[in-house]
Parts: sequence; C-alpha cells; structure tokens
Amino acid sequence: MAYENLLYQKRDGIAYITFNRPKVLNALNRKTIEELHHALLDARDDESVRVLILTGAGEKSFVAGADISELALQTPVKGKEFSLYGQSVFHLLETMGKPSICAINGFALGGGCEMALTCTIRIASKTARLGQPEVKLGILPGYGGSQRMARLCGKGVAHELCLTGEMITADEALRIGLVNHVYEPAELLPAAEAMAMKIIANGPLAVKFAMEAIEQGVEMPQEEGLFLEATLFGVACATEDMREGTKAFLEKRPPQFKGK
Repeated sequence: MAYENLLYQKRDGIAYITFNRPKVLNALNRKTIEELHHALLDARDDESVRVLILTGAGEKSFVAGADISELALQTPVKGKEFSLYGQSVFHLLETMGKPSICAINGFALGGGCEMALTCTIRIASKTARLGQPEVKLGILPGYGGSQRMARLCGKGVAHELCLTGEMITADEALRIGLVNHVYEPAELLPAAEAMAMKIIANGPLAVKFAMEAIEQGVEMPQEEGLFLEATLFGVACATEDMREGTKAFLEKRPPQFKGK
C-alpha cells in the first residue's frame, strides 16, 4: 500500500509509524485512519516486527485531533460509524500482541490523546501538550478517551480533562500517570528506540503473554486476573523460549529467543 498520510518503516525489529500531515498538525481524517489500519495489520503479521513506535512528523504535533473540516460534516448515523471505525482500529493497536511506544513530540489532543492512551507505553517531549478538548466543539471523545483515561488515570482526572477540555503539560501528564517519562525534544525518539530494544531483547511470547495478563486482567476481579496470570505462566513454561531463557541464564550467556 502506498501511504499518503503516514510514513511507515521497519528496521531492527521496530515498525515506525509517523503521522505525516504537518500542515494540519497531523490531524486524523478517515484516510489516515484507514492507512493506520493497514500498517497495523502489516506490523501484526510480520514476525520480524517486535515493537511499534508511533510519533508525528514535524516539531509541533504528534496528532492534534480529528480533521475538523471532515468532522463538521458528520450526521448522527455517520458520526456513530466514524467513532466505531476509529475505535476498532485503536482496539487493534491495543490488542495486536506487540507492544507500542507512543513518542509524543507535540500536541496530542482529541484523537491524538486517545491514540496515545491506546499505546502500551507513552513517553513525551517536554514541549508536548495533551488533552481531550472535544467538549469545546460540542461533542465528546469518540475514540475511547473517556474509557481509557478513566482506567489509566482515574475517574477524577478523566472528568477534569474531558469536561474542561483544557490542555495539560508533559510534566502534568507525568504527574497523573498519563505518560511514563518526559524527555528533551532531541532525546525523545532515541529514548523510544532504547526502550524498544530493551523489550526486543526479551522473549517474544513472554512479552505477548505479559501484555495479555495486564490488558485482560485489569478488567477482571483480582482472583480471576490471578488465575489468568497462572494460566499464561503455565503456557509460557511449555515454550522453547522458556527452555532457552533458563538454559542461557544458567550458562551465563545471552538467550537466543525464537518466539516458539
């Protein structure tokens, strides 16, 4: 597929997805979501891809929200379909079994903030600004922001950000747990790559199962989550990677994981 609104590259086990509409601050339109969908499917099905890094082109914005010119034309029926389709693509990112690192290099507003919430790990430039300003347009978050924000940062934070529509700084996002780390702008992408390489050094199946335990378990009562963890632990014990990992540790050498 030829991408018009994304830059999609793969190297050294990392799939890079860069939103590339800098003239409109990388705003999301239907075409961009469709291209993202295709890129995610490709990364999911490519065994050489172990981690995804998502960021924005230019120095001002990760994704500054939806394309307002397109959004203004939505009808009730089309608006619901617009929301459900975006939610389905974001759900794929969240559940594809490969970790994603969101390198927030500027504005992450509306759909941009919602996409960041969908990623496994979020890091931000000191210049980043995050928020859910949809109420200022007379609508509400439509790509999962009201749900993931409440689960990640708590109902109080979700209410404040979704009801006021105000932006917060990267440091405030760090304080409330919305992002994991804050870096100088020039250090952001190298930091994402360094984190990706730490993940890539580990067993692919172990990473996948750990993500599943967290993502599924957080929605369960603790006893059910513990049972899920134990079940996945048992499955991991049956893998070649487990035998290689333990053998390599005992032999004091780096493991050679194969994802089997």
